[in-house]
Amino acid sequence: MTTRIAERFAALKAERRAGLVIFITAGDPDPKISLDILKGLPKAGADLIELGMPFTDPMADGPAIQAASQRALKAGMTLKKTLGLVRGFRETDKATPLVLMGYYNPIYIYGVDRFLDDALKAGVDGLIMVDMPPEEDAELCLPALRKGLAFIRLATPTTDDARLPRVLSNTSGFIYYVSITGITGTASADLKHIEQAVTRLKRVTPLPVAVGFGINTPDQAAAVARVADAAVVGTAVVKIIADHPKHPSETVAKTLAFIGDLAKGVRTARASA
Repeated sequence: MTTRIAERFAALKAERRAGLVIFITAGDPDPKISLDILKGLPKAGADLIELGMPFTDPMADGPAIQAASQRALKAGMTLKKTLGLVRGFRETDKATPLVLMGYYNPIYIYGVDRFLDDALKAGVDGLIMVDMPPEEDAELCLPALRKGLAFIRLATPTTDDARLPRVLSNTSGFIYYVSITGITGTASADLKHIEQAVTRLKRVTPLPVAVGFGINTPDQAAAVARVADAAVVGTAVVKIIADHPKHPSETVAKTLAFIGDLAKGVRTARASA
């Protein structure tokens, strides 16, 4: 199960470096530009991709990603079209792990079984569901695992020792550690706290630990890459997309150039430690 995710983290371990996970919102600022960016991510340096499913009420996301969802929805993006983007990506890339990140409501409306089948056919490797706690595993997590999709759980600074085993149950692919309390794009991560949190998680799970929220620059990504298995960057990427919505080629070029800078920081982080 989740062969692409497992193989990618095994390759990163063999290279003795952390990975770079890039988040973009599907269909932002429109489906064509979004697909061009998506297809360019691996060559730019993304080791794994999180593709956000646009939603009207993204409660864990800050203003930048909220706006990205609104742009995508205004451009006509739907969950069905999001899976279409994944299919388009897989036409040229069979190796890069891609997970969908978002909220349960669109999947519920789409139909769980239908969604899981269509996601697998499209080439999705896993799911990150912000609003699906372990108590609701029967709703989506367990059906996803049965069909072969990873279900990647979020751990946070407020996840205490009593809660952690429940959070880690039925988790696969990797652990996503949320480095700040609050919504995306509103604070910077504290490296000392991250290092302590990653060490704590490593004591109780063999899964790789990716750290996201509050990572906005190549230097910050490099710092996280020295202590975690991967650094996740989303808001900073989405802001670049937002800055150039009327110039498609410039939007794609500037976005991928920034990801190249992030990748350079991540890939050289441990060598320079």
